[in-house]
Amino acid sequence: MLTVFIGFFIFGFSENIKGPAIPRIQTDFGIDEMQIGTLLSLNSLGYLLACSFTAYLTRKWGAKTVTMLAFGSMAASGILIFASRSFPALSGSYFLMYIGNGMLEIALAILAARIFVGNTGTMMNLSHFFYGLSSTVAPMIASGLMTVSIGGHVLDWRGMYLIMLSLSVIPMIPTLLSRFPGEEEHGGERVPFTQLMRDPAIWLIVLVLSFGVVSEMAVGGWLVNFLEKAYHWNTTNASGMLSAFFLCFTFARLALGPITDKIGFTLSLILFSAFSGICTLIAIAVGESGAFLFAAAGIGIAPIYPTVMALIAKKYRSSSDSAITFIVTLMGVGSVIGNYLIGAITDGIKELVAGGADTGLGLLRGLQAGYAFIGVCALLCAVCSIILYGYLRKRNELL
Repeated sequence: MLTVFIGFFIFGFSENIKGPAIPRIQTDFGIDEMQIGTLLSLNSLGYLLACSFTAYLTRKWGAKTVTMLAFGSMAASGILIFASRSFPALSGSYFLMYIGNGMLEIALAILAARIFVGNTGTMMNLSHFFYGLSSTVAPMIASGLMTVSIGGHVLDWRGMYLIMLSLSVIPMIPTLLSRFPGEEEHGGERVPFTQLMRDPAIWLIVLVLSFGVVSEMAVGGWLVNFLEKAYHWNTTNASGMLSAFFLCFTFARLALGPITDKIGFTLSLILFSAFSGICTLIAIAVGESGAFLFAAAGIGIAPIYPTVMALIAKKYRSSSDSAITFIVTLMGVGSVIGNYLIGAITDGIKELVAGGADTGLGLLRGLQAGYAFIGVCALLCAVCSIILYGYLRKRNELL
């Protein structure tokens, strides 16, 4: 349990320190929003690649070894990011970081599915609460570290990544001291992978998770950029709003976990994702005065991932590793496409409105359209959850 909780805590740092860093990276390398979207998409490919082989490595080497390797990859990527002096070098270092993130995500999900056999929704949300907790403070810590001077040298984003990713060494200690449960301790008859692929429910879960995760993860990469460029907020205030999003996000997971067990996983997905999408779109429509709704959207999107993991753990208990790998791998494809589309929509609308000229209105409309896509993804998550609810209800399989 220490490995799961601390692991998610470190995972939150590695995923969400990029928000304040991206504008600095963009300035240092002279890249535009389209290239940022491409960078995040290529990184998601690393995540996707890791998801595709981690379950196999877990069965071959054991979850303990794979978890150690994931933490080690993340620490090594921090060193490489610090040493990067070109955009291709940074892209490669980020790619390695996302390899580690993907391996860690699958390893922790498999471990959690094996040990959280009671009150699954509550325990899954509790474990992901630690992800939200670190995500809440990550943007503020990142912003602060980038201004710290050591020996007359400012850490900037490179030094910040080095320090934050080095924290991955900490959860390696409880991992080494743990005895991880094996598949034989999990019980039940294993469902063949081909049979899983023929289950319509698993494809609906893929869509639910894909739209939900794009809406969740895109906030860390795009909210600070949006607030700085659309509303001319300074980095501290923009990072503060991102932290407010993760504050709502974190305590929603702590508070709403028992509710998912009480009202059912699928109904929870419908209600929470719809709330998040509506908050995001209203925030954009209202303008700067409605910026607090960007943070409020975190309340709705927070329970989506852990609730889907709880649904998988219950529905595919005897084959959770195969189901998690299949679903999360395809979710990774959706994440790649989603990040690319946000950058493409932003640049496309900017060019359309500005007509090729460099105007503030064109940039504003582009940023609004790109960020609106994040809200649309949350609403699509709700729509797919409604379809899943209907399918499971017909088969008397609602969880």
